[in-house]
Amino acid sequence: MLAAHSRIQPYIHRTPVLTCQALDQMAGASLFFKCENFQKMGAFKMRGAANAILQLTDEQRQRGVATHSSGNFAQAMALSAQMLGIQAYIVMPSNSPAVKKAAVRGYGGEIIECEPTLAARESTLAKVVERTGATFVHPFNDENVITGQGTAALELLQDVDNLDVILSPVGGGGLLAGTALATHHFSPKTKVWAGEPTGANDAWQSKKAGHIIPQTNPQTIADGLRTSLGDKTWPIIRDNVERIVLVDETEIVASLRLLLERMKIVVEPSGAVALAAVLKEKTSIAGKRVGVILSGGNVDLKALAAYL
Repeated sequence: MLAAHSRIQPYIHRTPVLTCQALDQMAGASLFFKCENFQKMGAFKMRGAANAILQLTDEQRQRGVATHSSGNFAQAMALSAQMLGIQAYIVMPSNSPAVKKAAVRGYGGEIIECEPTLAARESTLAKVVERTGATFVHPFNDENVITGQGTAALELLQDVDNLDVILSPVGGGGLLAGTALATHHFSPKTKVWAGEPTGANDAWQSKKAGHIIPQTNPQTIADGLRTSLGDKTWPIIRDNVERIVLVDETEIVASLRLLLERMKIVVEPSGAVALAAVLKEKTSIAGKRVGVILSGGNVDLKALAAYL
């Protein structure tokens, strides 16, 4: 992970760690917010995308990269590829937000639209790879992506000593798995928790059952957390994440509002899930030092106004 961090440093921001006395008082703990909403393209996914692309061979770079994503990873792949002079082919569901499609195009990515189902994503991607010879990089279920995402927690651990808990949101598990690996190696006494929406709680169910339970019909405003765990992210989470905290939509919106009103920062619903989980676990974290990863800030302002 140190090698990954060194590799991607020229292509990412070292995001700030912010504190807020008002939120400390509400939580009854000392909170340290790793603000990946200030990352390039607005989310932590820049880290994993850059780490994966930077390890391609010259021949692979000439043929480009491909992925499927409805949002943040699409932008991260497109921007990382643009910075390295590589063509990116991005399969996006037809119902992806227009603002995210515009961002991908702005970063030079070629969008190939498909029906909004996983099967359509995968079949369309297979055709793109066959046509272009591009290398497929999975949005989260990829070892290089996981390692890259873990550099956010690595930086947090470098900047803040003696954390009792680090908490991140969980969707496909790339950020949480990377966080768990970084914490295991660089601060083994620190516990790793995750926040997850009750309407998309496959990780919570999987942890409880001891095996992957796929996501079915997720219903949450935290659109980045609607995906299922992968076979590479799941074992890391199973073995290294102590607790998954479920939060409802009201709690997510309340946390969005707190981050906006008290810290003056814009965070997307998926990122606010981490703070919602902290506030729900006040009894468990009382008096502790808690790292909170705010995973991104890519929220449409009209949608944000509607949530609030």
